[in-house]
Amino acid sequence: MRYAYYPGCSYHGTGKEYEASTQAVAKKLGMELVEIPDWSCCGATAAHGKSHLLNIALPARNLAIAEGMGLDVTTGCAACYQQLAHANKRMTESQETREQVKKVTGKEYKGTLKVKSLVEAIGTIDPELIKSQVVKPLSKLKVAAYYGCLLVRPPEITGFDDPENPMFMDNMMKLAGAEALDWAHKTECCGASLGVSNLGIAVKLINKILKAVVDSGADCVVVACPFCHLNLDWHQKSVNKQLGTTYEMPVFYFTELLGLAMGISHDELGLKTHFTDTQKVLSLVG
Repeated sequence: MRYAYYPGCSYHGTGKEYEASTQAVAKKLGMELVEIPDWSCCGATAAHGKSHLLNIALPARNLAIAEGMGLDVTTGCAACYQQLAHANKRMTESQETREQVKKVTGKEYKGTLKVKSLVEAIGTIDPELIKSQVVKPLSKLKVAAYYGCLLVRPPEITGFDDPENPMFMDNMMKLAGAEALDWAHKTECCGASLGVSNLGIAVKLINKILKAVVDSGADCVVVACPFCHLNLDWHQKSVNKQLGTTYEMPVFYFTELLGLAMGISHDELGLKTHFTDTQKVLSLVG
Protein backbone atom coordinates (compact mmCIF):
# COMPACT_ATOMS: atom_id res chain seq x y z
CA MET A 1 0.00 0.00 0.00
CA ARG A 2 1.69 3.16 -1.25
CA TYR A 3 0.20 6.63 -1.11
CA ALA A 4 1.30 10.09 -2.05
CA TYR A 5 1.16 11.63 1.41
CA TYR A 6 0.07 15.20 2.02
CA PRO A 7 1.10 16.10 5.60
CA GLY A 8 -0.47 19.57 5.77
CA CYS A 9 0.73 22.74 7.46
CA SER A 10 0.19 21.56 11.05
CA TYR A 11 2.30 18.41 10.91
CA HIS A 12 5.29 19.98 12.67
CA GLY A 13 3.20 22.23 14.93
CA THR A 14 -0.23 21.75 16.46
CA GLY A 15 -0.61 18.36 14.79
CA LYS A 16 2.82 16.90 15.52
CA GLU A 17 1.33 14.05 17.57
CA TYR A 18 -0.86 13.14 14.61
CA GLU A 19 2.11 13.08 12.27
CA ALA A 20 4.25 11.01 14.62
CA SER A 21 1.53 8.47 15.35
CA THR A 22 0.51 8.28 11.69
CA GLN A 23 4.02 7.36 10.63
CA ALA A 24 4.37 4.81 13.43
CA VAL A 25 1.04 3.09 12.71
CA ALA A 26 1.59 3.15 8.95
CA LYS A 27 4.90 1.34 9.44
CA LYS A 28 3.17 -1.35 11.53
CA LEU A 29 0.54 -1.86 8.84
CA GLY A 30 2.93 -1.93 5.91
CA MET A 31 1.72 1.38 4.48
CA GLU A 32 4.28 3.45 2.62
CA LEU A 33 3.52 7.17 2.86
CA VAL A 34 5.57 8.98 0.22
CA GLU A 35 5.52 12.68 1.02
CA ILE A 36 4.51 14.85 -1.93
CA PRO A 37 7.64 16.81 -2.86
CA ASP A 38 7.43 20.60 -2.66
CA TRP A 39 3.87 20.43 -1.34
CA SER A 40 2.20 23.71 -0.47
CA CYS A 41 -0.71 24.90 1.68
CA CYS A 42 -4.11 23.53 0.66
CA GLY A 43 -5.79 26.86 1.41
CA ALA A 44 -8.21 25.39 3.93
CA THR A 45 -8.73 28.64 5.83
CA ALA A 46 -7.29 31.21 3.44
CA ALA A 47 -9.14 30.52 0.21
CA HIS A 48 -12.80 30.30 1.24
CA GLY A 49 -14.81 33.35 0.29
CA LYS A 50 -11.88 35.04 -1.43
CA SER A 51 -11.63 33.37 -4.83
CA HIS A 52 -13.32 30.25 -6.16
CA LEU A 53 -10.43 29.70 -8.54
CA LEU A 54 -7.83 30.09 -5.80
CA ASN A 55 -9.79 27.70 -3.60
CA ILE A 56 -9.32 25.01 -6.26
CA ALA A 57 -5.88 25.99 -7.55
CA LEU A 58 -4.10 25.75 -4.17
CA PRO A 59 -4.96 22.09 -3.53
CA ALA A 60 -4.88 21.25 -7.26
CA ARG A 61 -1.20 22.15 -7.40
CA ASN A 62 -0.51 19.37 -4.88
CA LEU A 63 -2.74 16.96 -6.80
CA ALA A 64 -0.79 17.61 -10.00
CA ILE A 65 2.50 16.79 -8.27
CA ALA A 66 1.00 13.63 -6.76
CA GLU A 67 -0.34 12.58 -10.14
CA GLY A 68 3.20 12.70 -11.45
CA MET A 69 4.13 10.22 -8.72
CA GLY A 70 1.53 7.75 -10.02
CA LEU A 71 -0.05 7.34 -6.58
CA ASP A 72 -3.39 8.05 -4.95
CA VAL A 73 -3.32 10.75 -2.26
CA THR A 74 -4.01 10.45 1.45
CA THR A 75 -3.94 13.07 4.17
CA GLY A 76 -4.65 13.07 7.89
CA CYS A 77 -6.22 16.50 8.31
CA ALA A 78 -9.97 16.66 7.68
CA ALA A 79 -9.70 20.21 6.34
CA CYS A 80 -6.86 19.29 3.97
CA TYR A 81 -8.80 16.23 2.86
CA GLN A 82 -11.88 18.35 2.16
CA GLN A 83 -9.85 20.80 0.06
CA LEU A 84 -8.04 18.11 -1.91
CA ALA A 85 -11.16 16.01 -2.49
CA HIS A 86 -13.21 19.06 -3.50
CA ALA A 87 -10.54 20.24 -5.95
CA ASN A 88 -10.22 16.74 -7.40
CA LYS A 89 -13.96 16.54 -8.07
CA ARG A 90 -14.16 19.98 -9.63
CA MET A 91 -11.08 19.39 -11.77
CA THR A 92 -12.25 16.02 -13.07
CA GLU A 93 -15.69 17.41 -13.88
CA SER A 94 -14.58 20.45 -15.87
CA GLN A 95 -12.00 20.84 -18.64
CA GLU A 96 -12.44 24.60 -18.37
CA THR A 97 -11.52 24.53 -14.68
CA ARG A 98 -8.46 22.39 -15.42
CA GLU A 99 -7.28 24.89 -18.03
CA GLN A 100 -7.86 27.86 -15.71
CA VAL A 101 -5.98 26.18 -12.87
CA LYS A 102 -3.10 25.25 -15.18
CA LYS A 103 -2.67 28.94 -16.04
CA VAL A 104 -2.47 29.76 -12.33
CA THR A 105 -0.24 26.90 -11.15
CA GLY A 106 1.72 26.09 -14.29
CA LYS A 107 0.95 22.42 -13.68
CA GLU A 108 -1.35 20.14 -15.65
CA TYR A 109 -3.72 17.82 -13.82
CA LYS A 110 -5.54 15.06 -15.71
CA GLY A 111 -7.62 13.73 -12.83
CA THR A 112 -6.30 10.17 -12.70
CA LEU A 113 -5.95 9.74 -8.94
CA LYS A 114 -8.19 9.27 -5.91
CA VAL A 115 -8.07 11.31 -2.72
CA LYS A 116 -8.58 9.44 0.54
CA SER A 117 -8.62 10.65 4.10
CA LEU A 118 -6.25 8.80 6.40
CA VAL A 119 -9.34 7.43 8.17
CA GLU A 120 -10.47 5.85 4.90
CA ALA A 121 -7.00 4.65 3.92
CA ILE A 122 -6.43 2.84 7.22
CA GLY A 123 -10.09 1.95 7.70
CA THR A 124 -10.23 -0.04 4.46
CA ILE A 125 -7.23 -2.20 5.35
CA ASP A 126 -8.09 -5.84 6.02
CA PRO A 127 -9.45 -5.88 9.60
CA GLU A 128 -7.54 -9.07 10.29
CA LEU A 129 -4.27 -7.31 9.47
CA ILE A 130 -5.07 -4.54 11.94
CA LYS A 131 -6.12 -7.04 14.61
CA SER A 132 -2.90 -9.01 14.07
CA GLN A 133 -0.89 -5.97 15.15
CA VAL A 134 -2.88 -5.40 18.36
CA VAL A 135 -0.78 -6.62 21.29
CA LYS A 136 -2.26 -4.40 23.99
CA PRO A 137 -6.07 -4.35 23.56
CA LEU A 138 -7.85 -1.24 24.79
CA SER A 139 -10.46 -3.40 26.50
CA LYS A 140 -11.05 -1.07 29.47
CA LEU A 141 -11.50 2.03 27.33
CA LYS A 142 -14.78 3.70 26.35
CA VAL A 143 -14.25 5.96 23.36
CA ALA A 144 -16.36 8.69 21.73
CA ALA A 145 -15.27 8.94 18.09
CA TYR A 146 -15.62 12.54 16.89
CA TYR A 147 -15.59 13.05 13.11
CA GLY A 148 -16.37 16.73 12.92
CA CYS A 149 -18.18 18.47 10.09
CA LEU A 150 -15.65 18.09 7.25
CA LEU A 151 -14.44 14.51 7.27
CA VAL A 152 -17.60 12.83 5.96
CA ARG A 153 -19.60 15.74 4.50
CA PRO A 154 -20.82 16.66 2.01
CA PRO A 155 -21.25 13.06 0.81
CA GLU A 156 -20.89 14.02 -2.86
CA ILE A 157 -17.31 15.09 -2.05
CA THR A 158 -16.33 12.50 0.56
CA GLY A 159 -18.53 9.45 0.04
CA PHE A 160 -16.62 6.90 2.08
CA ASP A 161 -18.77 6.84 5.24
CA ASP A 162 -22.27 7.68 6.45
CA PRO A 163 -22.49 11.51 6.65
CA GLU A 164 -24.80 11.46 9.68
CA ASN A 165 -23.60 8.40 11.58
CA PRO A 166 -20.07 7.60 10.39
CA MET A 167 -18.47 4.43 11.72
CA PHE A 168 -14.96 4.12 10.27
CA MET A 169 -13.16 5.34 13.41
CA ASP A 170 -15.63 3.50 15.64
CA ASN A 171 -14.81 0.26 13.84
CA MET A 172 -11.07 0.84 14.12
CA MET A 173 -11.40 1.47 17.84
CA LYS A 174 -13.31 -1.80 18.16
CA LEU A 175 -10.50 -3.61 16.33
CA ALA A 176 -8.13 -2.10 18.90
CA GLY A 177 -10.29 -3.60 21.66
CA ALA A 178 -12.03 -0.44 22.87
CA GLU A 179 -15.75 0.12 23.32
CA ALA A 180 -16.90 2.68 20.75
CA LEU A 181 -19.89 4.53 22.16
CA ASP A 182 -23.03 5.64 20.37
CA TRP A 183 -23.34 9.35 21.12
CA ALA A 184 -25.11 12.42 19.80
CA HIS A 185 -22.52 14.91 18.52
CA LYS A 186 -20.03 12.94 16.41
CA THR A 187 -20.46 15.16 13.32
CA GLU A 188 -21.17 18.53 14.95
CA CYS A 189 -18.83 21.45 14.18
CA CYS A 190 -16.15 22.30 16.76
CA GLY A 191 -15.74 25.83 15.41
CA ALA A 192 -12.57 25.08 13.41
CA SER A 193 -10.67 28.34 12.85
CA LEU A 194 -13.16 30.27 15.00
CA GLY A 195 -11.03 29.03 17.89
CA VAL A 196 -8.55 31.62 16.63
CA SER A 197 -10.75 34.35 15.18
CA ASN A 198 -13.91 34.25 17.33
CA LEU A 199 -13.32 32.26 20.49
CA GLY A 200 -16.67 33.15 22.02
CA ILE A 201 -18.57 31.27 19.33
CA ALA A 202 -16.09 28.38 19.35
CA VAL A 203 -16.43 27.97 23.13
CA LYS A 204 -20.20 27.46 22.81
CA LEU A 205 -19.74 24.82 20.09
CA ILE A 206 -16.94 23.03 21.93
CA ASN A 207 -18.97 22.98 25.14
CA LYS A 208 -21.88 21.21 23.44
CA ILE A 209 -19.54 18.51 22.12
CA LEU A 210 -17.69 17.99 25.41
CA LYS A 211 -20.98 17.84 27.35
CA ALA A 212 -22.24 15.15 24.98
CA VAL A 213 -18.98 13.22 25.43
CA VAL A 214 -19.26 13.36 29.22
CA ASP A 215 -22.94 12.38 29.10
CA SER A 216 -22.05 9.34 26.97
CA GLY A 217 -19.77 8.00 29.71
CA ALA A 218 -16.66 8.11 27.52
CA ASP A 219 -13.15 7.98 28.94
CA CYS A 220 -11.79 10.00 26.03
CA VAL A 221 -12.48 11.50 22.61
CA VAL A 222 -10.79 10.30 19.44
CA VAL A 223 -10.42 12.66 16.44
CA ALA A 224 -8.93 12.79 12.95
CA CYS A 225 -8.13 16.47 12.47
CA PRO A 226 -5.55 18.85 13.99
CA PHE A 227 -8.12 21.66 14.21
CA CYS A 228 -10.62 19.42 15.99
CA HIS A 229 -7.89 18.27 18.34
CA LEU A 230 -6.72 21.81 19.05
CA ASN A 231 -10.23 23.02 19.85
CA LEU A 232 -11.33 20.06 21.97
CA ASP A 233 -7.99 19.64 23.76
CA TRP A 234 -6.42 23.10 24.14
CA HIS A 235 -9.67 25.07 24.36
CA GLN A 236 -11.12 22.95 27.16
CA LYS A 237 -9.49 25.47 29.45
CA SER A 238 -11.19 28.31 27.53
CA VAL A 239 -14.57 26.60 27.96
CA ASN A 240 -13.90 26.00 31.66
CA LYS A 241 -12.85 29.62 32.17
CA GLN A 242 -15.73 31.22 30.29
CA LEU A 243 -18.56 28.86 31.23
CA GLY A 244 -17.47 27.65 34.67
CA THR A 245 -17.24 24.01 33.58
CA THR A 246 -14.65 21.55 34.84
CA TYR A 247 -13.83 19.44 31.80
CA GLU A 248 -10.73 17.26 31.94
CA MET A 249 -11.49 15.05 28.96
CA PRO A 250 -8.46 13.53 27.18
CA VAL A 251 -8.50 13.94 23.39
CA PHE A 252 -6.52 11.60 21.14
CA TYR A 253 -5.89 11.20 17.45
CA PHE A 254 -7.24 7.85 16.28
CA THR A 255 -3.72 6.87 15.21
CA GLU A 256 -2.47 7.42 18.76
CA LEU A 257 -4.93 4.91 20.21
CA LEU A 258 -4.30 2.44 17.38
CA GLY A 259 -0.59 2.82 18.04
CA LEU A 260 -1.08 2.33 21.77
CA ALA A 261 -2.93 -0.93 21.08
CA MET A 262 -0.09 -1.95 18.77
CA GLY A 263 2.45 -1.56 21.56
CA ILE A 264 4.14 1.57 20.19
CA SER A 265 5.82 3.65 22.90
CA HIS A 266 4.16 6.70 24.44
CA ASP A 267 7.02 8.94 23.35
CA GLU A 268 6.85 7.77 19.73
CA LEU A 269 3.11 8.44 19.66
CA GLY A 270 3.35 11.87 21.30
CA LEU A 271 1.06 10.93 24.18
CA LYS A 272 2.89 13.15 26.65
CA THR A 273 2.54 16.39 24.69
CA HIS A 274 -1.23 16.96 24.94
CA PHE A 275 -2.68 19.96 26.74
CA THR A 276 -5.29 17.93 28.63
CA ASP A 277 -3.70 15.25 30.80
CA THR A 278 -3.86 11.79 29.22
CA GLN A 279 -2.61 9.83 32.23
CA LYS A 280 -6.00 8.62 33.44
CA VAL A 281 -6.60 6.97 30.07
CA LEU A 282 -3.10 5.55 29.86
CA SER A 283 -3.55 4.04 33.32
CA LEU A 284 -6.67 2.22 32.09
CA VAL A 285 -4.64 0.70 29.28
CA GLY A 286 -1.76 -0.26 31.55
